[in-house]
Amino acid sequence: MITTNSKEVNANEIMIKMVLDRWFALIKNFDTVLDLLTDDQLQKEVSPTKNRGIYLLGHLTAVHDDMLPLLNFGEKLYPSLSEPFIKSPDKAIKELPSAKELRASWRKVNEVLAEKFSALKPDEWFQKHNSVSAEDFIKEPHRNRLNVIITRTTHLSYHLGQFILLK
Repeated sequence: MITTNSKEVNANEIMIKMVLDRWFALIKNFDTVLDLLTDDQLQKEVSPTKNRGIYLLGHLTAVHDDMLPLLNFGEKLYPSLSEPFIKSPDKAIKELPSAKELRASWRKVNEVLAEKFSALKPDEWFQKHNSVSAEDFIKEPHRNRLNVIITRTTHLSYHLGQFILLK
């Protein structure tokens, strides 16, 4: 426990708040940039021979959708996005969902994640995620739900930087 102004605060709660504040700030920043980009701009490569914005949007949506089963929040909302946006490189799949569809899917999956995040109690953030066995979790307790948010926040930050290049 940490005492501040005569109030005891759990250090885990502070850590969770710090991680989630960063997550939600990056989601907001990404949404701001996404809203500024036209569908035509999403067809551009972030630099010559690199991924297009449409691919990055689909990729991030698929990765965030994968968080639902990983964090034991339920099934994916958009399992069809895994093949074109996780298992395949950009331009390998000719028919992609439209920018409009991906924008809506992006918003929906992040809305569902936010709801699930808010329902977790502090101790539940430190439970194992579904990609680690119970035996391995005993040896590596840092492989928990909160750590998934930390790594996905870093991932989002990286791709946000790429998205900014599309403007």
